[in-house]
Order: sequence, then C-alpha cells, then structure tokens
Amino acid sequence: QVQLVESGGGFVQPGGSLRLSCAASGVIIKSYTAAWYRQAPGKEREWVATIIRSGSTLYEDSVKGRSTIRRDNANNTVYLQINSLQPEDTAVYLCRLYILNGPDYWGRGTQVTVSS
Repeated sequence: QVQLVESGGGFVQPGGSLRLSCAASGVIIKSYTAAWYRQAPGKEREWVATIIRSGSTLYEDSVKGRSTIRRDNANNTVYLQINSLQPEDTAVYLCRLYILNGPDYWGRGTQVTVSS
C-alpha cells in the first residue's frame, strides 16, 4: 500500500521559513516525478514545485528564488524548503508522486499558516 505523509507545516510569522517533508512508503520515490501543490481556503489547488527523476527542478513563479525542492532517496522522502514566507503562502501543502500516464499518488497535506 502506497502512503505519502506530509509533515513540517505549522504557524510561522511573515519572513520565516519552513521545511516540509513528504515521507513515502510502498513506493520508491526515485522512480517517480515528485511535486508539491498547495490549496488555500476557497481557492483551487495550485502547483508549487516539481523535481523530476533526473533531479531537475521547476518552480511556480511566486515561490521561485525562495524555495527548494529536493529528494532524499536514502530516506525515501521529498522536501520543500520555503523561505521568506508571506501570508499569501498560507495553504495546505500536498505532496504528489507520479509517472506520466501511470501511477499517481497524493498525500493528505500539511497546513502552513503565515501570520503576524
């Protein structure tokens, strides 16, 4: 059974940083594309960052330059570091592992709240 469990969210003041984790079981993450998405209250889910099998990364414009997605194959975990957090970053952050036209797995998310 495949499980993705996100952690690392919480309450942070503007300008702060968080490192989100996505621990995978039942699947080998290096075989998949990994991505982070977020969903704010009343808004649609939006893509945040992706790391493909080769290790190349892509970022949504609003987090580019202040975020890093990386993959720890030894621990089968995907991370998202976000710096300079702002209130508009408040959302539930979800992890996704997928293969194009193949398996597609999602976690349940971790809440990030940015407020003074």
